Amino acid sequence: MANPLLYNTLSREKEPVTEQRVGLYVCGVTPYDTTHLGHAFTYVAFDALVRYLRFLGREVTYVRNVTDIDDDILLRAHSRGMGWKELGDREFGKFLANMEQLNNLPPEVEPRATEHVPEIVGIVEGLIEKDLAYERGGNVYFEVRKDAGFGNLCRLAYDAQLEVANERGNFPGDSHKRDPLDFVLWQARKEGEPSWPSPWGAGRPGWHIECSAMSMKYLGESFALHGGGEDLVFPHHSAEIAQSESYSGKRFVRCWMHTAMVYCGEDKMSKSLGNMIFIADLLKICSSDAVRLYLLSHHYRQIWNYERRELAPMRTLARALARALGECGEGTEGDIARWGTRFLAAMSDDLDTPLAITEMRKLAESDDVSARRAARTLGERVLGLTFEV
Repeated sequence: MANPLLYNTLSREKEPVTEQRVGLYVCGVTPYDTTHLGHAFTYVAFDALVRYLRFLGREVTYVRNVTDIDDDILLRAHSRGMGWKELGDREFGKFLANMEQLNNLPPEVEPRATEHVPEIVGIVEGLIEKDLAYERGGNVYFEVRKDAGFGNLCRLAYDAQLEVANERGNFPGDSHKRDPLDFVLWQARKEGEPSWPSPWGAGRPGWHIECSAMSMKYLGESFALHGGGEDLVFPHHSAEIAQSESYSGKRFVRCWMHTAMVYCGEDKMSKSLGNMIFIADLLKICSSDAVRLYLLSHHYRQIWNYERRELAPMRTLARALARALGECGEGTEGDIARWGTRFLAAMSDDLDTPLAITEMRKLAESDDVSARRAARTLGERVLGLTFEV
């Protein structure tokens, strides 16, 4: 089978996945309020990608981090009168339970930021030695003006970059900065916050540097695929590229994948707006297959809006597939070769799961048992369905 195509945010083109050994890093949750539909859409999409690549015989190492120290965690923990680690562990436990309920495969590695401070400090030291970062007041900043390619991923002009960064946690008025867009690699300790030792004094890592350190530790300084929600294109992933490539001198990631935003009403589903639909609530009224079908019926790059009325057809479809395929047995290689061409062609074209579901449904309705066996195997191994009533 030809190499599958995936859309690369950096090149704005579909590019073939040629690697036999595929390193995949996906930005994970900041565990203070999980798991909403937007989270699930991203992680079910990447679960389908992992399953599909493995179906093709690729060796995939899947790494998904946990941002277990963050301003939002500290604020939420304080408002609830509990410890930041207690809150993070509790919410991460919910997240893992939801992922298992959705039949998502666990990553090979699920690193926590707080367990990789030495690696983070090492990269920051390397950037300072190269005169690409500077320390002031116990904080360390990456100097964006020294990276000629900064922002290539987002293709935004400087003013637009600054506007987006300010909306997503940047503090342009920080008097220690040489440029308002310079981003924090290490932040000095504040009263009442957890901290770790560093050459610049006690403090904690900046958000962006955590992912560079964890991805490079487990996948190397260059790897195939990096993913996350499209709201991470800037500043998070743009900063990752800048600091990682400046540190290593190598191309950081070959292909950048981003899932579209999920809306609820007129606004993006987000914690700050409080308009979230939680997976735990959906699983009370839908089977895991129905939820997966609902999520995968949207292309991963397609912005969409949550509509409760759209759940009923997915419940009906999940039951129909379970009746048709639940007892038909596994498909053979011959079954797949005969019946699976269109399904696999859809997946090969930038992970077109909506079309793949349509093709699987056609096979499930066939009078030929070998077609149904092919549908069951493809649904299980690639789309992660259980076909349980």
